[in-house]
This record gives sequence, C-alpha cells and structure tokens, in this order.
Amino acid sequence: MKHGLKLLLEAGPLVVFFIVNAKMGIFTATSVFMVVTVLALAFSYWKLKKLPTMPLIGGAFIMVFGGLTIILEDDTFIKLKPTIVNTLFSATLFTGLYLKKSFLKTVLESALSLDDEGWRKMTWRWAWFFLFLAIVNEAVWRTQTTDMWVSFKVFGVMPLTLLFSFSQVPLIMRHNIETEDDDDDVQDAELAKVKIEQKSV
Repeated sequence: MKHGLKLLLEAGPLVVFFIVNAKMGIFTATSVFMVVTVLALAFSYWKLKKLPTMPLIGGAFIMVFGGLTIILEDDTFIKLKPTIVNTLFSATLFTGLYLKKSFLKTVLESALSLDDEGWRKMTWRWAWFFLFLAIVNEAVWRTQTTDMWVSFKVFGVMPLTLLFSFSQVPLIMRHNIETEDDDDDVQDAELAKVKIEQKSV
C-alpha cells in the first residue's frame, strides 16, 4: 500500500500536467503542475511522515524551472528540467561508484536489503538508465511538438521507468540478504514449532 501511494503521488502530478496542457496549454499546465507537486509532497509527508528523497529533489527543480517558464514565458526551461535532473542523478551515482560508495543504497536501504555487490550492480544500472532518460528527453523536446513531449513524459517515461524497475527484480532476488528482523522471525517460528511438538508429546 505504501509503495502504491508513492507511485500515485509521483504519477498524479504528471497526469494532471498532461490533461491541463491538452486543454489550456503548456504555461497553465506548468503552473498547475507546480501547485499539484507541492500538494502531493505535502500529502506524502502527512501520510507517510517523511518526504521521499528523489521526488523531493525533483519537486525542487520543478519549482525552479517551472517558475522560470512562467516568469520568462519560455517553455524551454520546463522541457530542460528532466534532462538536468536525470543527468544530475546519473552523475551523482557515477561519482559514488568512483568513490566506492553507493548513494543509491543511502536512498533505498530502508526498502531493500542487498549485499555490496548487489548495490554496486544496481547503482551502475540506474546511473546508465538516468543518463539514457536525459538523452532521450533532449531528443524528444528538440525534435517534437510540445504536446508530443508532454505525452512522452506521461506515456513514455513512466512506463519505461516501471519496466526498468521490474527488470531489476532478478538482481534483487540474487543479491538479497536477510535482515535481523527476518532472522528473528525465523527463530520465533522455529521456537513456536518446538513448543507445539513438546506439547503434543
């Protein structure tokens, strides 16, 4: 349920952005996008008692580049935002790998328990994927119409990201490690089994 809520809060503003752009244009859509993003982050904090790191960073960039789009009446800024954010994420992950650190682990260790090799492989994959998204975004917004770019963000980037995330499941399964809580659960189950057997005797 928690993961579903996070997905909804991240995808919801994009869907609203797409709908408003189709009806009222990119500048109104950008304004609404900024407002809905803030509301989604606020609701996330109220419901989950914390703000997810990556949506928070993305939200900050939306405020900056969305604001420039509205003030200067130039939609180039909002179109550049995904390129800059994805490039930043990619560069951060590659830098961490160079320093023999996994910044991805810092963000996701509360949700995943992987060994060091698993985190290293996962970080490599996501670093290249973010770079891929940055390059594709540049290609789309520079060669296609604004409406096509908005559609690509909703019906292209989101499915690609979901598919890529699901494709990492085999790696996660191979490098998953049991946590202390998992060990305690196993021990409790074994102890309960022994007690039942003793009573039956």
